[in-house]
Amino acid sequence: MNKNWEVSYFKPDEPGVFPIQDGIRLAAECPGSDKECGVVLFDKEGRHTKIPFSKEGRQGTLFGIQIKGDGVLTCRYQYYIGENKKTDSYAERITGLEKWGAGKNRERVAWGGFLWENFDWEDDFPLQIPYEDSILYGVNVRAFTMHKSSGVKNRGTFEGLCEKLPYLKDLGITTVVLMPCYEYEECMREPFGAGYALGMPDDDLEKAARNIRLNCWGFQEGYYFSPKASYCAGNSPSLSFKSMVKAFHQNGIEVMMHFYFPPQIKQLYILKVIKHWVKEYHIDGVRLSGYHIPFRMLSEEAFLGRTKIWCDHFPEGEVNAADKCFRNFAHVNGNFKNDIRRFLKGDEGIINDVLTDQRRNPPDCGVVNYLADYDGFSLYDSVSYDRKHNEENGEDNRDGTDYNYSWNCGVEGETKKTAVLGLRSMQMKNALSFLFLSQGTPYLFGGDEFANTRNGNNNCYCQDNAAGWVKWKNTRFTNEILEHARFLIHLRKEYKILHRQEEFKVMDTISCGYPDISYHGTEAWRPDFSYVSRVVGAMLCGQYEGDEPFFYTAYNMHWQAHQLALPKLPAGQAWVKISDTAFPYEAMEKEKLITVSKGDKEQRTVLSEDTVKISARSVSIYQSTPFQTGKKKGRGADKKARIKSRGSVG
Repeated sequence: MNKNWEVSYFKPDEPGVFPIQDGIRLAAECPGSDKECGVVLFDKEGRHTKIPFSKEGRQGTLFGIQIKGDGVLTCRYQYYIGENKKTDSYAERITGLEKWGAGKNRERVAWGGFLWENFDWEDDFPLQIPYEDSILYGVNVRAFTMHKSSGVKNRGTFEGLCEKLPYLKDLGITTVVLMPCYEYEECMREPFGAGYALGMPDDDLEKAARNIRLNCWGFQEGYYFSPKASYCAGNSPSLSFKSMVKAFHQNGIEVMMHFYFPPQIKQLYILKVIKHWVKEYHIDGVRLSGYHIPFRMLSEEAFLGRTKIWCDHFPEGEVNAADKCFRNFAHVNGNFKNDIRRFLKGDEGIINDVLTDQRRNPPDCGVVNYLADYDGFSLYDSVSYDRKHNEENGEDNRDGTDYNYSWNCGVEGETKKTAVLGLRSMQMKNALSFLFLSQGTPYLFGGDEFANTRNGNNNCYCQDNAAGWVKWKNTRFTNEILEHARFLIHLRKEYKILHRQEEFKVMDTISCGYPDISYHGTEAWRPDFSYVSRVVGAMLCGQYEGDEPFFYTAYNMHWQAHQLALPKLPAGQAWVKISDTAFPYEAMEKEKLITVSKGDKEQRTVLSEDTVKISARSVSIYQSTPFQTGKKKGRGADKKARIKSRGSVG
């Protein structure tokens, strides 16, 4: 042992790593063994010191040890029980896994380390954006900027993500949701996948075990207290992650993290992990997947009262908000994805479910809406493939879901056919319209806003290549989708009626003469909710959010055009069309469907007819505007129809 080190023992009440002046306190659990146990430290010169635990520092199955002296905090360490060594699951720094994929060539050993660097947070704090005001954006840190088309210097890293901040801010998102970026060994050596689950023959099983693959998603047990070193462009993953969070907060964007906990992880450990990241790294929220999630403990933890906690689902009655003024829990909005995808491709018997999904917004928790995520088809693939194409995963296309509710628009996969590409563009814009015009909280997975493809692979967990990476294409097709996404996001953020805190009641609760939301068909106030209906108009009354305009959205998922009635507005108000997915933006300008130019003013064309023709498979948005009879149409239209100017992929 280093002669300058001072060792003492204490009786801990919880496991973990506890910094003290000039040293460290370690508390480890060593249950069910009479063998000698303790800690091994390696200094910078590679010299190791083995220090056994003592009964003086034993409390139950916990052992506590305190080590002080020069150089202690720069050591790496492991625990030992007899001849076996293990990495501390509470370690706040992990060494040995710094290079992505290096474990393919040799098995790697992970060591614990200590956080000793100071970081100046200045006045940084979590942003606490309510769910109703949030635009969530899913990101795989490595895949998001790893492709050369990303144009960033530090590809596949936290720093590379920061380089995309101007793009994300311009897009209008409020919250990035990072896929697992705690430390884990990405090189998989054990049997895995659908083939194993289905009973793979012994010879094939042995071959699969030798076939090392990369886990690009991180949904496995990891070292949950440490940021992933291979996502760091510098020498300190901790400083890299903190700098990223601080930069995002300075740009008004929250940072959430996705955690996966397998069955063997204890509930108290989960609670400590989440509190650690909120306290040490200032994250704004977590997305939780896995087993034995301690819902009740999380909801009753005052420290997390304003931390976003998103789960796929949680048991009714087990979640009681610690802060009654802030909804911090959220779950996935039922069958939103599948219902909308079915409606998009023209299925019957789904219209009532779709409208219910769109207005769902319960008072006690948030609901998250999405049409594509890291698993399943990307948004572009959902309109380009009828079936999955996971052959490259090496599991005989048996992995990944078989139920995608997708439609390839006439051709399977990539095509140059103008008609097919036009239909795909319209379908993607329709999908984005459904997403951002729904109440609840929209979640967009990174790259879907400009038609990123995964080549029909709906389970690309092991594809560390162009199939799994985001391709930052800059074409007329991708920019059309991007422009529509940007327009919808900024429209939603500008008007509160499009993202209310309260759920619509479909009633006139303020006695203004209009319900908060109403539905219409070929005649106003008479919607068709029959089994075969694929057409409906939905009107939002802006008076329920002060003096905001009315909005009318016409949905036609039939393969034929239809007429829909426009409800009458209050005196002095008229309808203008501000978006139509049946037309490219340039065509809408050319045909003056949105604006007419008078000198240096832009004035929108006012619709005088009571009914409008809705193109096949399209979504149109109409907005009320002040209008006085006797004057030229469009006078008084004081806002541009487009909230944001056209732009390219950043």
